[in-house]
Amino acid sequence: MFKSFKALTLLLLTVFYTTAQEKPTVKVTIDEFHPVQTIESFGASDAWGCQFAGKWPDEKRNRMAELLFSNESTKDGQPLGIGLNFWRFSIGAGSAEQGPASTIRDEWKRQASFLGLDGKYNWTAMPGQVWFLQAAKKYGVKDFLGFVNSPHVSFTLNERAYSSAGECNLDFSKLDLFTDDIVNTVKGVKKLTGIEFKYLSPVNEPQWKWADPKQEGCPYTNEELARLARNLSEKLIASKLLTKIQVGDAGQLDYLYGQGKSKGHQVNAFFHPDSKEYLGGLANVDRSISGHSYFTTSPEKKAVDIRKKVAEEVAKIKDLRYWMSEYCVLGDDSLKGPGRDLGMETALFIAKLIHHDLSISNATSWQWWLAISPGDYKDGLIYIDRNKEDGKVYDSKLLWAMGNYSRFIKPGSRRLPVTMTGSDGNRLHISSYQTGSKLVTVVVNRTKEDVNIDLLTNKSRYNAAEIHVTSEQYSLFPVQKYNRQTGITIPAQSVTTIISQR
Repeated sequence: MFKSFKALTLLLLTVFYTTAQEKPTVKVTIDEFHPVQTIESFGASDAWGCQFAGKWPDEKRNRMAELLFSNESTKDGQPLGIGLNFWRFSIGAGSAEQGPASTIRDEWKRQASFLGLDGKYNWTAMPGQVWFLQAAKKYGVKDFLGFVNSPHVSFTLNERAYSSAGECNLDFSKLDLFTDDIVNTVKGVKKLTGIEFKYLSPVNEPQWKWADPKQEGCPYTNEELARLARNLSEKLIASKLLTKIQVGDAGQLDYLYGQGKSKGHQVNAFFHPDSKEYLGGLANVDRSISGHSYFTTSPEKKAVDIRKKVAEEVAKIKDLRYWMSEYCVLGDDSLKGPGRDLGMETALFIAKLIHHDLSISNATSWQWWLAISPGDYKDGLIYIDRNKEDGKVYDSKLLWAMGNYSRFIKPGSRRLPVTMTGSDGNRLHISSYQTGSKLVTVVVNRTKEDVNIDLLTNKSRYNAAEIHVTSEQYSLFPVQKYNRQTGITIPAQSVTTIISQR
């Protein structure tokens, strides 16, 4: 027994002081003299749920749009949204109008088209998706992309929005009709909403067979993709549209630099002048190549090595940019896709992946797959009840974790190289960005311990910092302000953004 209360108090203070002193400290050096890539955007797509969610009652759909696009906060500082600045619009193939005859089993994955099965255009055919287009515009989104999973069923070999044979399903005798439809859709959307798509992605994951009627999809070889892109390029020019063609959308990152000649080596195929599939000389083909991070997230060495190879391959082509244009959790060694997760497990997994895609493969744009999901799967930023007319809206920690990047790292920000020293440095994932006069540093701490970090810069002097935390307790909330750049506490199992100011 302690002889006095004073002795007990002294012991407790000693234990507390010793524990505080032992908290790991990581020194983070940020190199302002050698900026790397310029960040363009963070985005998501309107497939598949927006076609129904966009017709929900105003209060519900407005809340969904606010969560996705808003940069505003409540009076106590809680962000209302994650400030996405890029929106992907799914140009459907008409399977929704076919209904059960489409043989696509899930009606949520059948997609509408403005072009009807009767060959006439109906510009009221996609009200839910159009509503979200207009909502994004209202919140200040400027960059929009239209993407095509399958040619309209009127132009496919089997009159379905998927490939029965596992080979390209486009009837190339109807190529002109298909590209005319894409151009007509771009024009129609512009007339309807005032939005001219900045980009068009005419194919999606062309390496897969798309032979199972789960959703719309169409395979292409590099040669078939190039033939389609050249035709579309001519049609866009003739129509005096400024929209640029964005190519790649590889189903797996290693198709960008490997995996055979017919569907792989896409960087070289489309952007090396000696390639027969060369598209880089077309004025309206964007100088970006896109790929999807599926099946390349574990083990860690594999994830890192693949992304290094992507960066090396893209760097061989002058002025070529790399986009990570789609991801959700399908499953790997450490995290499986089935099972909706509104908590931090998926959020921390994805925050680490975003870090790797930005910091290792030098992605200039990072785009999530489903903005809104009705499923019991790890594929949504926002979840809704599987109801076409109304229901509950659920935000997720994944949404807010992505917001640590999308809300604060604005278009035009430059990523800055980061080095770490300290016993705990290899347990954190840290990236830093020059955003105007501010320095934005995102720290992913997947450990179960708080970590202190000291930020060191080699050019500018920053005198204050504010941290925004996504954790089980917080959703991108501004937790603490510092009048220094040292001794900043990164909470356990959190994604934390440090905003440094001069």
